[in-house]
Amino acid sequence: MTEILIFLEDIDPVVFFGTNNSLLDKIRSFFPKIKIMARGNEIKCMGEEAEITVFAEKFNELVEYYQKYHRLDEEDIEKYFFDAEHMKSASEGAFESVIVFGTSGKPVRARTVNQVQLVNDYKSHDLIIAEGPAGTGKTYTSIALAVRSLKEREVKKIILTRPAVEAGERLGFLPGDMKEKLDPYLQPLYDALHDMLPFKKLETWIEDGTVQIAPLAFMRGRTLENAFVILDEAQNATISQLKMFLTRMGVNSKFIMTGDTTQIDLPRKNESGLLQAMRILSGIEGISIIKFDERDIVRHKLVKRIVRAYEDEESEPQIIHREPQRKN
Repeated sequence: MTEILIFLEDIDPVVFFGTNNSLLDKIRSFFPKIKIMARGNEIKCMGEEAEITVFAEKFNELVEYYQKYHRLDEEDIEKYFFDAEHMKSASEGAFESVIVFGTSGKPVRARTVNQVQLVNDYKSHDLIIAEGPAGTGKTYTSIALAVRSLKEREVKKIILTRPAVEAGERLGFLPGDMKEKLDPYLQPLYDALHDMLPFKKLETWIEDGTVQIAPLAFMRGRTLENAFVILDEAQNATISQLKMFLTRMGVNSKFIMTGDTTQIDLPRKNESGLLQAMRILSGIEGISIIKFDERDIVRHKLVKRIVRAYEDEESEPQIIHREPQRKN
């Protein structure tokens, strides 16, 4: 039996261990054979020498992570122990760069490996396709890049668009003008912008056309130059709509398409333009295709488990139960 003491220097143990030691309990769950006790800034560990050595190394790396990024939560700890690529990026400082400062002064950073790739690929690619499940930060990171580009005058306008597939042909029957009818379908884009731009500044830019938010159908016939254009929910754009959208690209424009191919709302899934685009545009110079997955989910910790449960369900062969036919 080996016993060691670890001291936390210049770190608030209440913050590092979490409320009611919730984060310490999370760390303990990965080392069930070690007895880990914390008192103030002192941690006492007892167990087999080999286990203790591994624990001390991992724990010290977590301390370095906290000191570098000034945060630690259950999601960080889980990523640390399950995602070696994530932690390699973290140790190299990949998550330190600020994309843009939000309205409250809070820095918006890439928080996962694929978000970092999205930020990096933006520098050298004019078209990026980011595909993956909800909650992975595809759209949010893209909008942060768009706001930064506008502030730094790399582009003259931001255009955010989505297919209003949920509205179908019912728009004409809804009360209000076109903006009022479509705003509910575009609200997630407004929400992200409000996180990054002061309300008055955003309203001014919307009024003068610097920021444009419109359904995909409104893109037809336009040439989009000097613009940062984001197509959200691209899985719900048909093949012809997506071809139309991509051919709108003008001089000095950046296009990002985000979508989740498991959430296609079109009548026939094979009509999704995103599925076709990912297949036929792969390998073309200047185009980046990034596949986000459950490791990138940055919402509530249950979202990752929910996504995994649905993926497991969809991967299993479905057994159809039929009622036995009654004989006349």
